[in-house]
Amino acid sequence: MSNLVNTKPHAVLIPFPAQGHINALLKLAKLLHLRGFHITFVNTEYNHKRLLKSRGSNSLDGFYGFNFETIPDGLTPLEGDGDVTQDIYSLIQSILTKFLHPFSELLTKLHDSAIVGLIPPVSCLVSDCFMPFAIQAAEEHELPTLIFNPCSACTFASTLHLATLFQNGVLPIKDEKYLTNGYLDTKLELISGLQSFRLSDHLPLIMTTNPNDVMIKYMIEVENKSRRAFAIVFNTSNELEGDAIKILDSMFPSLYTIGPFVSLLNQSPHNHLTSLDSSLWKEDTKCLEWLESKESGSVVYVNFGSITVMSPEKLLEFAWGLANSKKPFLWIIRPDLVIGGSVVLSSEFVNEISDRGLITSWCPQEKVLNHPSIGGFLTHCGWNSTIESICSGVPMLCWPFYGDQLANCRYICNELEIGFEINTNVKREEVEKLVNELMVGEKGKKMREKAIELKKKVEEDTRPGGCSYMNLDKVINNVLLLLQHIKAK
Repeated sequence: MSNLVNTKPHAVLIPFPAQGHINALLKLAKLLHLRGFHITFVNTEYNHKRLLKSRGSNSLDGFYGFNFETIPDGLTPLEGDGDVTQDIYSLIQSILTKFLHPFSELLTKLHDSAIVGLIPPVSCLVSDCFMPFAIQAAEEHELPTLIFNPCSACTFASTLHLATLFQNGVLPIKDEKYLTNGYLDTKLELISGLQSFRLSDHLPLIMTTNPNDVMIKYMIEVENKSRRAFAIVFNTSNELEGDAIKILDSMFPSLYTIGPFVSLLNQSPHNHLTSLDSSLWKEDTKCLEWLESKESGSVVYVNFGSITVMSPEKLLEFAWGLANSKKPFLWIIRPDLVIGGSVVLSSEFVNEISDRGLITSWCPQEKVLNHPSIGGFLTHCGWNSTIESICSGVPMLCWPFYGDQLANCRYICNELEIGFEINTNVKREEVEKLVNELMVGEKGKKMREKAIELKKKVEEDTRPGGCSYMNLDKVINNVLLLLQHIKAK
């Protein structure tokens, strides 16, 4: 084995098998690789096939020291081309019962490859916190583990207090009527630092009358396993989520904010990994040419992410709200966005928006958000989208659907004050009103100024000498490389 291969640190990274999680962890993998790590990135077979289909069969080749491996997900193959997001509940049940064995076998395979000098020995595991089995596998293979939490710090802080909410009788929900009688507006006063958050801002999975619900067990498993890692990192900064970080600091002795990743990567010299991407859908880059024809700050960008689904009725409310606002818009409509079938928009609507609206199936979101013509972002509030919007200085219209999106929406609108929330039961009149307020109203102007201010602050955080930049150095030198040195002794 060559000296270089023998001494080069080798990190294995495994994301939760969904687009947003893959996006974030791939960015972290790039940051580690640019700082000298050999990388093994582990996708499920299903998502790896989608990635090759969207990016091209050779798109992952030629990146020396940056390899991709796969494991099965244990689910029944989908009919057709399988170009959709898999059912989250089915994935979680499989993660809890079927992922450990194939992942452990992969670690053994990597160990065998290292023995014969093909790759450096694995020195650490970097796991999405929502893949709790990875901690057990790492312990069995005597590998130190770094946990990555792809959610906001405030979401994770509230999730860690599930036991408190159960102990104090706030949960479980007594019966179904509590979902609609105003109970979900209860403030989380039991959680220091998050007193302004409502129960409805918590993860939807807790809205159950069954304390033994599989999702509750899953989240408790995530918490327990996260505490066994050597350190935990977040794609955020102290500037963005200072209060939540203070809460978590008291619970985790080794916690690091090392984001936003997108800002760190943009400032990384000699970034030969720019073309390495994680989009599971083929991107339409022609929309960037369309944006060139629009005035600065005039376009509303609309994208509900990779998991959100809605009824045909709600889609029409958004459609006519956007049309009636008379503002130019770029709308991303995935093939599986509408429940129960394909999207059908009337010829009347198509004619109405012909001179100012563009609809496509997927796009390079970071490039779109950074385009000068974009003035606002109608979003589902996934943390990746939230971070990318902040890094672009773009204010938001928020329509959260699932998971951490609810807490993120609350944080965007009430704490950061750079967004408006749209009612769950969306109506076209509200969409029209809020689009206009965001794009040309006084409140929207103030939000845009605040968003640009936050953009500047996170850029400072990720420059050499900034808090996030120094935290990344600490994670590498005081956690990953130090643990590699100890393991080698």
